[in-house]
Amino acid sequence: MKTFTYEKADSAESAVKDTAASTRFIAGGTNLLDLMKLQIETPDKLVDISRLPLSEIEDIDGGGLLIGALVPNSDLAADSRVIERYEVLSRALLAGASGQLRNKATTGGNLLQRTRCYYFYDTSMACNKRAPGSGCSAIEGFNRILAVLGTSDKCIATHPSDMAVAMRALNATVVTLKTDGDKRRISIHDFYRLPGDTPDVETVLEPGELITHVELPAPPEGTKQLYRKVRDRASYAFALVSVAGVVKVGDGKIESAALAFGGLGPMPWRDEAVEAALIGKAPSKAVFAEAADILLKNAQGFGSNDFKIPLTRRTLIACLAQLTGE
Repeated sequence: MKTFTYEKADSAESAVKDTAASTRFIAGGTNLLDLMKLQIETPDKLVDISRLPLSEIEDIDGGGLLIGALVPNSDLAADSRVIERYEVLSRALLAGASGQLRNKATTGGNLLQRTRCYYFYDTSMACNKRAPGSGCSAIEGFNRILAVLGTSDKCIATHPSDMAVAMRALNATVVTLKTDGDKRRISIHDFYRLPGDTPDVETVLEPGELITHVELPAPPEGTKQLYRKVRDRASYAFALVSVAGVVKVGDGKIESAALAFGGLGPMPWRDEAVEAALIGKAPSKAVFAEAADILLKNAQGFGSNDFKIPLTRRTLIACLAQLTGE
């Protein structure tokens, strides 16, 4: 592990002060420490934010929640308000990692997880996300767990988070503190970046910018929520395909729909055209199949991950049937 300096922050303002591009914040450390041991991440300075007062879940006007960035995943999943109002989020959190990791992993850190692409972790292989300009070994390599949507010729990595998929279906807002002291509110729909020519730049965060909270609006009344994760084993495995759904049916028609997907792209994936194809329609297998066609219109497999395309189709149709009672 490369030598670094370590500081304990006593406030969010002091945490972001005098930070540089090579500074990293550490709280639970469930991903960062592994990356540092492998010298994939080599920060010059770690700022410990684990003692900051950002571990509360608060009610806000309109029936939403304000979630501190340091709330452990286990606590968030078990909160009675989350279980009652945001079942999709609680289920997504419980589908991720192990109980021990959920006890340490934080809300803010979960959003910033790095990919689990094999080649990203193997420093002997070319990886544009780890070493920009070196190439992408995954495209011609073993890419079973990697992306079929939103890829580029520079990177086909997937985002690993379950929680972030549910957050995108729930229209979350990420609240941050910048190095100049300004606060910023970023819709989760704008938070992540496609790989394009710069797969190493994964979010819109500026150097030294700190996530302090995540805000959830109240879900529409009368919705049914679901999180389904298809994976190789029943626990401690990342999604091959996952679906977070928040759907409302009334008078025999779909009144609203929010669908986000994991395991398919470099970010938690959401396509408004898929939802538009459902709204105002009576639930049926034909309608669900049309939505799947729209979702997968531009999907591209790279060999060993080709199976994800038909798997996604079947999973989405099954989830929509469950959400609508069809």
